[in-house]
Order: sequence, then structure tokens, then C-alpha cells
Amino acid sequence: MQVSYEGNVQGVGFRWSVRNIAKGFDVTGSVRNLPDGRVELLAAGAQDEVRAFLDAIVESELRSHIRKQSETPLTDHPPFRGFEIRHD
Repeated sequence: MQVSYEGNVQGVGFRWSVRNIAKGFDVTGSVRNLPDGRVELLAAGAQDEVRAFLDAIVESELRSHIRKQSETPLTDHPPFRGFEIRHD
């Protein structure tokens, strides 16, 4: 799943918090800041596990920073190893 978060999501520990939440789920992927101020999350795993992970993000303290969340299913994704914060 590819998810874009809009709102006050950069400079507030958003990526670090997402990576921490990911540790509680059997998901792989990455999270990174985008130049336009959004944060992009890529998550792979069993559909129910990815959904539970995304729900946990919205139910966490991060919800106050999220104004809009857009989801797009990943049809082909790079092979992830673990869950990382990307700096590209």
C-alpha cells in the first residue's frame, strides 16, 4: 500500500513514530518526506496486517498532525527488508 499523509507531518517526528509503530506489525516498507510537504509511506505484508498497521497510525498521537490521507494499492513494489526511514 502506498499512503500519502498531508497536514503538519514534517518536522514533528512523524517518520520516527511510524517506524516505531511498524515494529508491532508484520509489515515491511519505508517512510519518507516528500518535497511538497507530504509524507509517503510504502507498506507491504498480508492485507489485514497492513490495514491494522495503517489504522494504528491514525489511532496514535499522529492523528492530530494528519489532515488528509490518500491510499493507493501497490501492484508491484520493491523488495523491502524491514521498515526504514528513507532520506531521498
